[in-house]
Amino acid sequence: MKKIDNETGVKAVISDVKTDGFPEMFSEEAVGSVRKFHSSIKGYQATPLVSLEGLSKRLGVSRIYVKDESYRFGLNAFKSLGGTFAIAKILCEKLGVNIKDVNFEYFKSEEVNKKIKDMVFITATDGNHGRGVAWAASQLGCKSYVYMPKGSAKRRVDAISEAGAEVYVTDLNYDDAVRLANQKAEENDWCLVQDTAWEGYEEIPKWISQGYTTMANEAIDQMKLDGVQKPTHVFLQAGVGAMAGGVLGYYVNKFKGDHPVTVIVEPHEAACIYKSAMAGDGKARNVAGELDTIMAGLACGEPNTITWEVLRDFASGYVSCPDYVSANGMRILASPMDKDKKVISGESGSVGVGLLDLLMSKPESEELKKSLGLDENSIILFFNTEGDTDPKNYREIVHYGKYPLNVDK
Repeated sequence: MKKIDNETGVKAVISDVKTDGFPEMFSEEAVGSVRKFHSSIKGYQATPLVSLEGLSKRLGVSRIYVKDESYRFGLNAFKSLGGTFAIAKILCEKLGVNIKDVNFEYFKSEEVNKKIKDMVFITATDGNHGRGVAWAASQLGCKSYVYMPKGSAKRRVDAISEAGAEVYVTDLNYDDAVRLANQKAEENDWCLVQDTAWEGYEEIPKWISQGYTTMANEAIDQMKLDGVQKPTHVFLQAGVGAMAGGVLGYYVNKFKGDHPVTVIVEPHEAACIYKSAMAGDGKARNVAGELDTIMAGLACGEPNTITWEVLRDFASGYVSCPDYVSANGMRILASPMDKDKKVISGESGSVGVGLLDLLMSKPESEELKKSLGLDENSIILFFNTEGDTDPKNYREIVHYGKYPLNVDK
């Protein structure tokens, strides 16, 4: 492992791990069945893949693509992909059917719905995952409860309530809210649909991570339409690592032996994947405390046990960023260059773009840029995992310059 810090406030670890084999849970066959299921949901369509040619030219790379998940099912974020697939798998086990043989409408049929309508789903969330679970449950006529960490934005709370859940904002951080939701599930015999895993709770989180691969699969198909077979680099933001591990795991399988250089990006205050990589012994590490960052969707201190192994074995670099990097990314995407399309990105969706700008624009980042092999031939893929899910903070950052460049923070 090679550690790189610089004057911009960014901290990085470059991996020297060489791993054979492929994570079977994210095989092309598995991903194909996931996308087939998602395509059966009313309103499904592939989200846009935005090519930012003007920004590519300014930063001196070949191409920049942003997969814009703010359009997913009208929910302004990607998380419904995981929640819908996991709930479908849970119901398939209850009903004794195979996910390959059913679609979403099957669960809504009168005969089947009688068997599942009394199920209760519960989760903890910083916003987007809870909204996805609430939406999926309400589509099926089921009740859902959602617990949120302290300081959750009012608009995110309201959005979950509007999606059909009963919402409780706790005085806990994210990881402790997860523990509370798990406790409530056990006490009431409810079904916990949580997008992180720990020992003894790994099957449902696996299904959630598999659900996220639909957007990764769509992105490759869309790039091919633009004459590009695959990206050279993928930047994946991480909270617990469920999304990052799912996307990377799929690309490792699809591009066997030649998957893209993959950079895992986190906020300083909740950089549990970076901290785990820094330790260098292959074991996951937790981050405790307030987890205070504008990147609310990434404010998680305990790695997902199943996807951590994928990130450990196959990622190329792990980067911990100050909040201003995310804020810069939001502003860059909101202020398109030349004929580029505007992308509305929330705090957790923009940090990768902010980091690329820093790497390609600041002389202080030269060592990290070279270590990641970024140059004029690079084709870079980002996933904008959320839109302006906190509109008030979005305006504060994009319109009024909150969180300017300040490496002391």
